[in-house]
Amino acid sequence: MLINLPGHIRGHAVTVGCRTPVMPLLTIERGIARSVVLSAGARTTPTGTADIRRRIPILRKPPRSYPQGLTCFGPRLYRLHELMFVSVRARSTGEAVDVTGREELTTAGGRKLPAPKGFAPWPPHGSPKEEGRALRSAVPRRGHDALDLDASRPDAVSAVEESNRDRIPALVPIRVGRMAAGPFAFLRGSAGLMAHDLARTPMTRIATQICGDAHAANFGLYGDPRGDLVIDLNDFDETVLGPWEWDLKRLATSLVLAGREAGADEDTCRKAAGDAAGAYRRTMRLLAKLPVLDAWNAIADEELVSHSDAHDMLGTLRRVSEKARANTSGRFAARSTEPTADGGRRFVDALPVLRRVPDAEAEAVTAALEHYLTTLSEDRHPLLSRHTPHDVAFRIVGTGSVGTRSYVVLLLDHRGEPLILQVKEARPSALVPHLATAGFETPAVGHEGRRVVLGQKRMQVVSDILLGWTTVDGRPFQVRQFRNRKGSVDPAALSPDQIDDYGRMTGALLARAHSHSADPRLIAGYCGKNEELDEAIAAFAVTYADRTEADHEELVAAVRTGRIAAELGV
Repeated sequence: MLINLPGHIRGHAVTVGCRTPVMPLLTIERGIARSVVLSAGARTTPTGTADIRRRIPILRKPPRSYPQGLTCFGPRLYRLHELMFVSVRARSTGEAVDVTGREELTTAGGRKLPAPKGFAPWPPHGSPKEEGRALRSAVPRRGHDALDLDASRPDAVSAVEESNRDRIPALVPIRVGRMAAGPFAFLRGSAGLMAHDLARTPMTRIATQICGDAHAANFGLYGDPRGDLVIDLNDFDETVLGPWEWDLKRLATSLVLAGREAGADEDTCRKAAGDAAGAYRRTMRLLAKLPVLDAWNAIADEELVSHSDAHDMLGTLRRVSEKARANTSGRFAARSTEPTADGGRRFVDALPVLRRVPDAEAEAVTAALEHYLTTLSEDRHPLLSRHTPHDVAFRIVGTGSVGTRSYVVLLLDHRGEPLILQVKEARPSALVPHLATAGFETPAVGHEGRRVVLGQKRMQVVSDILLGWTTVDGRPFQVRQFRNRKGSVDPAALSPDQIDDYGRMTGALLARAHSHSADPRLIAGYCGKNEELDEAIAAFAVTYADRTEADHEELVAAVRTGRIAAELGV
């Protein structure tokens, strides 16, 4: 009997039921034993097999060799949920066996080659599609409409206050004011509160690199290395390895709230949420049928509108694209800097959003760029070596990020042409405190900036070529180009006949992003062909949108009574 364990349940006891010939087995991951041998307790059946049902303790830090008395034979490789394992049958011999050696993999041509870590086995093991389909019995698709708010849920104001912890105190009222602007704005700033609620909803527990904050305003345009425009997810502050359902439900809820703010009726808002889920499901099915390399880059931007049947969005996308092409470092520098006596430039204060920082602070940020260089591919170094840092300013950004430390660094080349980098504080993901409740391991993060950058690169088709990370005064930061032809659609400004088109577009993009880390065959097998999941997600979105509106009202009331300070309209 072989016990296959996804990473998020390793370290716990699991109940295993199977019918197998009596043969003790071990599971080895990366040369390390991860489960103990099944021994006593087998009940022989009339067919001559054993019916074994036991709770198997899984070792957190197991030894690097088999226990005394076991040896191995018949090694083979297989993959489950994107994790590599070596399975080894064991029999009694009285000797300990080292399992750290390299295994071999038989190819179709009969040649035996080393099996390097991180590559798939041949022949492929099992059927991810069938594994996904089997999950429906444990997690019915119609059950995704559920929302169970238990007594552990904090009130909205307490949740906002907790999320403001360790932010710059003087900027917290601006953040509260932006969240108080409307229910959609409140949702944008309350990823942690929603994660608390989602952790108590049904999940397949298919581990996926998720955005963590995949609301409808976090999709947009940006420039690729050749200067062309790409549309994709574009905010990864909260990214973690977690449940794909969380991203999809957050997207669907945001579409309902954005639609309501835009004046759409309830049927239209619900349809937009359901269409997002439907596009996600259909796109995942498409990706599951493609060769892996084709699936990775599938749905080119010029195909997105037709793929998602979003023709009502064409005019809006053209206007956003035109603005994005002009949204460059040069344009920002022309508006926000002035010449200096030595022929350089410096930032000009535009309070409260932009302000120059004291010399010591500017020196610390600039010095941190040296470490930032080490996080980039070496072929990027010549590009930056032709630019000189000239000035540093502090700039307030976003809604959820207000109150974090965020700088813009002005660099000039030999012609005086600007390149502006954003050096933005990377806080721990707001989802992390809720992963354990959802049955996922809490990740050990060495550097929060690195977490953000790697998560972004895993999810996007193409990323900023200057994306990296560094540390300033002991705090982790991510670094990226500022105003890299970025453009975005305001979902709350869309017309009622556009919101469902936008939902289908973003649902398709989310599926592609998830398929980079989770096997699309597995998720597609679960989602299936019919609209059962779509309808459940839409129902959840409407329910949670109602909850968000109530939370927003609590925040507004607290602002009125003075319980929490807010600066409105900034």
